[in-house]
Amino acid sequence: MTKQRFGMILPITLLAYFLILMDNSIIFTSAAEIGQSLHLTATSLSWISNAYTLTFGGFLLLSGRLSDLLGRKKIFLVGLAIFGLSSLAIGLADSANFVITMRAIQGIGSSIIAPTTLALMMDTYQGEMRERAIAYYGVTAGIGSSLGLLIGGGLTTFFSWEVGFLINVPLTLLLIILTFYFVPNKKGIKTRIDFIGAILSVIGLAALIDGLTSNRLSMILSGLAVLMLFLLFESRQANPILPLTLFKNRVRSGAYLARMLFMMTMLPYWFFLPQVWQSQYHFTALQSGFAFMPLTIVQFIVSLFLARLAKKFGNNPVLLVGEILLLIGLLWSALSAVSAGYWVAFALPMVVIGTGQGLVLAPVTSAGLYQAPDRLAGIASGVTNTAHQIGGPIGLSIIVATTSTYHGEVNRMVLFTAFALVIVAVFVARKGRK
Repeated sequence: MTKQRFGMILPITLLAYFLILMDNSIIFTSAAEIGQSLHLTATSLSWISNAYTLTFGGFLLLSGRLSDLLGRKKIFLVGLAIFGLSSLAIGLADSANFVITMRAIQGIGSSIIAPTTLALMMDTYQGEMRERAIAYYGVTAGIGSSLGLLIGGGLTTFFSWEVGFLINVPLTLLLIILTFYFVPNKKGIKTRIDFIGAILSVIGLAALIDGLTSNRLSMILSGLAVLMLFLLFESRQANPILPLTLFKNRVRSGAYLARMLFMMTMLPYWFFLPQVWQSQYHFTALQSGFAFMPLTIVQFIVSLFLARLAKKFGNNPVLLVGEILLLIGLLWSALSAVSAGYWVAFALPMVVIGTGQGLVLAPVTSAGLYQAPDRLAGIASGVTNTAHQIGGPIGLSIIVATTSTYHGEVNRMVLFTAFALVIVAVFVARKGRK
């Protein structure tokens, strides 16, 4: 059985990663109920999601580096505690401002959990086992988001939106207990922490993500300026929070860009479809969650064969085929009339999209850690997740700012995917020459 081969590290890390991804996508299908319950304006409601995204993306680089410096187990437990306690507070809250504040704190917990889970896999597994573990991790990234829509819709329909957050509490407590017993207490690197670099990275990433999610050009430019200052500062440090040597490897750099472009495409897809189904087909929140099942089921099936496919054909061809399938599936959606009905316009294209998504995420994740030294596994994981978190708001903000129609949105997603395909193809070619 899988557990006998992998031990407990794999289920612990996958469950933790699944929780934080599910928690983010739950908002999409329960947003209307949250807004009504807390009497929120559209702007205030957007901050239920934005506050989480802001701190999640803003603290990722710092959290990834801290897992290298302070040790995986210690920082992982801190992240789980923050995530669990903030989830409890959100589920019991009756004030909009308090919910938004707790969502921001929850994002900090997620920013610690995300890179540490991947780094724990890097520490624990080698060779083929590592490739298989990363394949499961990659497919969790897609399935967690998709199932979050279903779980969020179900809990909201049968119980309340608060249950969607309270369910995190017992699961987080279980993870804390399992971590105490099964995760080894590996010491971190003894070195000075780059506090100035840490502050600059948090401010720069938070400002950039805030500008992207709120469509404020001044904030975007401010964030970019601070990040440029951060990179300049890091280039002159002996022990930087972000070692720039990570980007000297063309495979890793290409993977970070490919991961960002993937999320530029897929987050708007996940975000807009429930709205289209609820307005055009009058789906409930639960039905909208179930409507993603063709994508989720196919992606899960693909994940079962991914390790064998990668071993037989190599990561590069698998990744390239996945990008092509994503392009075909999104193009199919773009050319299908909503009036054709759910099965023709959405379900069948999602079978192709789910196959492509399943083939893309694991190879891109693996490439983001390609030849990264063990002492930098945490920050390499942090950069991978940062690219993931930045890509979504970029794609969503561009689409919201440039179109108001469903087909316009999908057509732009196709363009993003085509662009991602070109970038990945270049990346694959370069990797082939390594």
